[in-house]
Amino acid sequence: MARGFAEVFAGWESFFTLTVMDNRDFGTALDMMRKAFRSGLTRSYTWRRGQLLALLRFLSECKKELSAAVFADLGKSEAETCLTEISFVAGEIRHALRHLRRWMRPACKGVPLHYLFGSAAVYPEPHGVVLIIGAWNYPLQLVLAPLVSALAAGNCAVLKPSESAPHTSALLARLAGIYLDRRAVSVVEGGVDETCALLEYRFDFIFYTGSRSGGREVMLAAARKIVPVALELGGKNPCIIDRDVNLGTAARRIVWAKFLNAGQTCLAPDYLLVHQDVEEGLLRYMYQAVIDFYGSDPALSPDYSRIVNDRHFTRLEQLVHGGNVVFGGQCDRASCYIAPTILRETGESPIMQEEIFGPLLPVLSYETIDQALAFIEERNNPLAVYLFSSCRATKNRVLHETRSGSFCCNDLLFQSAIHSLPFGGSGASGFGRYHGQAGFETFSSSRSVLFKTFFPDPGLRYPPYGPEKFSVLKSIVRFFG
Repeated sequence: MARGFAEVFAGWESFFTLTVMDNRDFGTALDMMRKAFRSGLTRSYTWRRGQLLALLRFLSECKKELSAAVFADLGKSEAETCLTEISFVAGEIRHALRHLRRWMRPACKGVPLHYLFGSAAVYPEPHGVVLIIGAWNYPLQLVLAPLVSALAAGNCAVLKPSESAPHTSALLARLAGIYLDRRAVSVVEGGVDETCALLEYRFDFIFYTGSRSGGREVMLAAARKIVPVALELGGKNPCIIDRDVNLGTAARRIVWAKFLNAGQTCLAPDYLLVHQDVEEGLLRYMYQAVIDFYGSDPALSPDYSRIVNDRHFTRLEQLVHGGNVVFGGQCDRASCYIAPTILRETGESPIMQEEIFGPLLPVLSYETIDQALAFIEERNNPLAVYLFSSCRATKNRVLHETRSGSFCCNDLLFQSAIHSLPFGGSGASGFGRYHGQAGFETFSSSRSVLFKTFFPDPGLRYPPYGPEKFSVLKSIVRFFG
């Protein structure tokens, strides 16, 4: 298993400042977390609320340090880090605090008359000690947002930030223990070897965000121990542009969503399907939007991020050189800079064979909505489907004839920013939901509970079952069931 995982992530950096993966040390630490959980430490409303408030204080008091760490890893501006990471997680915490008592409350269920007298309910129970493996593209959000759900549900948690965002990982490892209960939350740094070692231990639940190949290895490791998992993966998210839309607004929203974090966003549009009547107009508006947002040379813009590392830069540079560039395409290896790039492509182009995960946006044209829908249906279920259209019939067709983790009409990304909407994939883009109540439920198991009285205790239920008694029992079950 370790070899397979290492092969999948070959080339990932192993830079880390703190290693707690000595088998004996980590085994002891994990045993202590299990004892803390079994003691009931994490189950009370007071403890959960206290940990969520402590995490909120951590985000507020360490905002500058967190922004600096993310900038060092991704070149992401302070404004972008604040909006897409720190403020997002803070909003997730505040949403959980508002609703936590209600989420924790058992859900009462009706009891059939022939089971009286009794009461039935479903109790949300924490899994226990959970493992959260984060991703590098949003190194704070993709570790801390699942942690919010895990803490709200009453779990102990081991966090594994991505080694590809080493500054953020080191900061989390250094500061998390100052704010959060060390008996219940720990941070493990490291690379492939440390991740493999973690997966050799038995956790009660594993939450993974990353690539499909990595998710496959996590799932295999979990299957060996029969451990439930949630996988938040990626995919080629299509964006359909109908001919009846405001092209200027559509272009600005598409450019913003695609080139946020230099395209390193799992929910970003991966390719456009544009009605042939408006393709040229949309390209002109998108070109202008890039200039409006980032200037004539985006390399000089303080609001444009960089590619995370040399390995990903090389992969994206090859796609640029193998594509039909309309505008953009400039690359600088020294600074890991790739310009916002629009390409004209076909379904057979190399760039259309894999998730891009970078600032490259292929544009394909279509004649009829049937063609666009058929093109999407031929591919794996994406994380999101986007549509720009003013036609109600088209909206309904795209919604009902595609499958994805989410659907968003006339905008992009914001479906994930609404804390009451579950976030997750479909099919090859993952399974399991989080954000808001969905996250609480993902990090909980539903326990069915029945309380009965000693009276009455009718003899009908007990053998021997003669023909008359059996006939009465069947009638009761049929009538009240």
